[in-house]
Amino acid sequence: MIIKVCGMRDPENIRKVASLGVNWIGVIFFAGSPRRIFENGKWEYRLPQFSIFNSQLKTVGVFVNASLEEMTEAASVFRLDYLQLHGNETPDECHALQKRGYSLIKAFRIATADDLCQTAGYEGRVDYFLFDTKCDGYGGSGKQFDWSVLESYTGSTPFLLSGGIRPESAAAIRSFRHPRLAGIDLNSGFEIEPGLKDIEKLKIFIKEIHNA
Repeated sequence: MIIKVCGMRDPENIRKVASLGVNWIGVIFFAGSPRRIFENGKWEYRLPQFSIFNSQLKTVGVFVNASLEEMTEAASVFRLDYLQLHGNETPDECHALQKRGYSLIKAFRIATADDLCQTAGYEGRVDYFLFDTKCDGYGGSGKQFDWSVLESYTGSTPFLLSGGIRPESAAAIRSFRHPRLAGIDLNSGFEIEPGLKDIEKLKIFIKEIHNA
């Protein structure tokens, strides 16, 4: 199972999280997020290349309705392995990025089974879906949606489970079954403050998941 820890920005905190054996680290480029890697309107280029912490670690850049130029520049500067699109990006826009050689994750906000219908147009145009809790903003609600609605998902694209996952969610994740479940996305439920993860909570949680 892929374990992705998102909303990272502090180099030392990233190093400690990477040492836990997580698979993906998420970096947020959306200016409206409290976990963004912006300072005075500019990216914090002081962040080191994450590969020095773990050669197997994949880096994911999270964008919301960003321009092609912004995404391609960020992908180059931070050597991103995946672009995660969390806004209103269309299937055609995803396909255009795909044709340029980018690996993609498309996020969808889910509340009911009807919300899964929107994934159909993205089949074959992204590598993964990410199912997050439906809220007014673009993720980060800290609330969990009803995972049982995913029984209605019959697509071929693998997905990551997101939205309100906390240390106490380990048992529910172990019991959750779906043929297209590829991994989980961890963020605010494991934070000391926005962008700073609680290493001990993550360590215990990951051990529980791996032991399962």
